[in-house]
Amino acid sequence: MRARLVFFFFLFFGGHMTAATAHGEHSGLATTALAAMGVVFGDIGTSPLYTMKEVFGGHHPLAVTEANVLGILSLVFWALTITVSLKYVLFIMRADNKGEGGIMALTALALRTANAGPRVLWLVSALGIFGAALFYGDAVITPAMSVLSAVEGLGVATPLLDPYILPITIAILLLLFFFQRHGTAAVGALFGPLMMFWFATLGALGLWNVVQHPAVLVAINPAYALSFCVAHAGMAFLALGSVVLAITGGEALYADMGHFGRRAIKWAWFAFVFPLLYLNYLGQGALILADPQAVESPFFLLVPDELLLIPLVILATAATVIASQAVISGAFSLTSQAMQLGYCPRIQVKFTSEREKGQIYVPNINWLLLLTVIIVVLGFRSSSNLAAAYGIAVTLTMMIDTILAFVVVRALWQWGLGRAILFLAFFVVVDFAFFSANVIKILDGGWFPLALGCTVFTLLSTWRLGRKLLYERLQRDSVPLEPFIDSLAAGGPHRVEGTGVFMTAEPNGVPRALLHNLYHNRVLHERVVLLNVVTEDVPHVEDENIRIESLPAGFYRVFVRYGFKDDPDVPRVLERCSTMGLPFEMMETSFFLGRETVVTMPISGRARMAYWRQVLFTWMFRNADTATAFFKIPPNRVVELGAQVELS
Repeated sequence: MRARLVFFFFLFFGGHMTAATAHGEHSGLATTALAAMGVVFGDIGTSPLYTMKEVFGGHHPLAVTEANVLGILSLVFWALTITVSLKYVLFIMRADNKGEGGIMALTALALRTANAGPRVLWLVSALGIFGAALFYGDAVITPAMSVLSAVEGLGVATPLLDPYILPITIAILLLLFFFQRHGTAAVGALFGPLMMFWFATLGALGLWNVVQHPAVLVAINPAYALSFCVAHAGMAFLALGSVVLAITGGEALYADMGHFGRRAIKWAWFAFVFPLLYLNYLGQGALILADPQAVESPFFLLVPDELLLIPLVILATAATVIASQAVISGAFSLTSQAMQLGYCPRIQVKFTSEREKGQIYVPNINWLLLLTVIIVVLGFRSSSNLAAAYGIAVTLTMMIDTILAFVVVRALWQWGLGRAILFLAFFVVVDFAFFSANVIKILDGGWFPLALGCTVFTLLSTWRLGRKLLYERLQRDSVPLEPFIDSLAAGGPHRVEGTGVFMTAEPNGVPRALLHNLYHNRVLHERVVLLNVVTEDVPHVEDENIRIESLPAGFYRVFVRYGFKDDPDVPRVLERCSTMGLPFEMMETSFFLGRETVVTMPISGRARMAYWRQVLFTWMFRNADTATAFFKIPPNRVVELGAQVELS
């Protein structure tokens, strides 16, 4: 009875603290930090559900001894400190691209290296694409692993519920993915307070067990980690493959920096999340020392009374759904950025909020993720089996982040070679230790995120190369614009009323659609606008993103710049042009778009793309969303003119 009263006191304290922070704190920093709780820390905040369980009860279980428990707790503390606190929170988050973070932003920064040769730029670009591709593996594993590990708590409450764990997990995942089309705006306000309550509960559970066995507090001393690694080198190496589960989600701090800012994330991590998170790990260690049988489910057995187990399972499930929501939204955002930067074909993107541009829904990605997640759950069937697949993609992504950050500090921040190498060596040693410990799990399931990442990498790189070759071919076949305009003065085609807008990637050449229109229709509009849309390697272009250039013979060039997180909208551009001296009447304006059909070339010495990649690119090109939908052009004002193009 006393235990239950104490635990309810902690829950009340956590809830009271949540309410006080959410409603009584007027500081903008505290409000932003609270909002970050529901997005940034969801993944790493659910790691206590399975980390200690995998270390002492997974595929390579450690013997439960005091030295081993203290050694693991020390490794967890220093993994969180070095990788999350030092590397991401204090260092890499300084490498922001106009306030935005994540692998795409870091790649854009690294590609701005001065005096770098084409091979270096290609390598940096390839690393960035591969790191982005690995994120999709994480977007599949995280919902499956998190929700399944939470629902498995029902089996701890009563073995009678074991047969229902997989059906309940799949039902929750189905609801989660079906809900995506409605957006997260409606429930987003609940995420922060609920996750704050979750972390308060983590701390309460940990503190209750630490009070029973306070000796575990000495694990903060790194000597325990070192002595464990020296005394059991082989087992310590295997244990790193499970310890890394404690830091999965650490890269999300950097990826979501643009939403909340570096200062708010840093404040939330050091003042609240990190202490309570590690306190829970200490509590699990104390419980395992007191009862070695608790390794079967150390997290759920932390509760001091069985009556609190079901509420804890419900709370844990809610936390894992929030963690899954964050990574799914991240996959949507990454897809949108990849489209804008030219790494991905155009696919349908829906905006679920009129106020927040970042809240988007990508139907194709959503249903592919759902299908893959369900296959993973049914294939692996338990969180312990999934743990073998979890970690390798994250550790490889972290190592890529370190290498790209090295390029940034060396070329952009002008660090000396010795200082930069010292930075690289320190973090790469840590990253490689975790990655190599996960390599041995490839045959046990680690192959899955790697295979998924390689598949996505192949798609992204094929699209990038194909678009480059297509652009080069169209550029070779284009007619220079100025001589073409000069030729109209000597007597050209019949001019008709209205405005013709031709979208073009090469503003100094005559668009193929314009040439085809002249060839087939033999007319030209009185006013011809060549619209050139360029996506910069910055997240947003706020000011002066439209430039108008007047040319002879009724021709105009309009240059529009977007950031890779902006939403292209041609009608809105034309409205702004009207205020800049180039008025448009939509009912008198026709949009002419080129619709190329890519034709594969047989294998030959002059082919610059393998035949199978040509086939893949052609399939992607054929199934890409139309420019009409992507740029929000009214369909009834569009004329598409097609042509066949060979890649060469």
